[in-house]
Amino acid sequence: MSIRILVADDEPSILEVVKLYLEKEGFTVYVASDGEQALAIEAELQPDLLILDIMLPGQSGWDVCRSLGRQVPVIFLTAKSTEYDKITGFSLGADDYVTKPFSPKELVARVKAVLRRSGLDNGGKMNFPGLMIDPAVQTVICEGLVISLSPKEYELLLFMARHPKTVFSREKLLTNVWGYDFAGDDRTVDATIKRLRQKIAVGTKSYIHTVWGTGYKFEVLEK
Repeated sequence: MSIRILVADDEPSILEVVKLYLEKEGFTVYVASDGEQALAIEAELQPDLLILDIMLPGQSGWDVCRSLGRQVPVIFLTAKSTEYDKITGFSLGADDYVTKPFSPKELVARVKAVLRRSGLDNGGKMNFPGLMIDPAVQTVICEGLVISLSPKEYELLLFMARHPKTVFSREKLLTNVWGYDFAGDDRTVDATIKRLRQKIAVGTKSYIHTVWGTGYKFEVLEK
């Protein structure tokens, strides 16, 4: 499974160039030409990183960033280059800020740097302290040990690790991991979380945490 990136810009030529350069690096790229479309794609497909123009039609890039329902890396790619604009972007949680005109190669390098800081690399491997997940071969290594997981345990870990520090309700996890037509209930999530915690409880790190009254989140913490 390749890393998924959403690029939102109202200039078709920029969308085309950025998509071309990112796909050459093996990324899966979605494009949007306005803020509403960007939010719809983000909600449905939950990409691993967003590249946003600030001056999007409808909802601006700033509006899109404010409206995100989860923590996801964001890079602003914009012609707005004042100090105020940059401070505003970073205050909204942006991970990087690139001004136009820009070098596509530099943008790709910045994307890779942001992904590394978020625990992803351009090969699709997810690296966290004490934990590595390789979707290409569906392998999980925890503190140097290969961990044997059931298909659903693996899918649950992968989904949560792709969205670190985001709190998911049991219903959200059921929908995204088991599917809309799954006939089970919340206890299925709890039981799978319990087994998963036991299997990756190696060393001093803890990875999946209960947020009481809400659900679960993935975050690397010392026990």
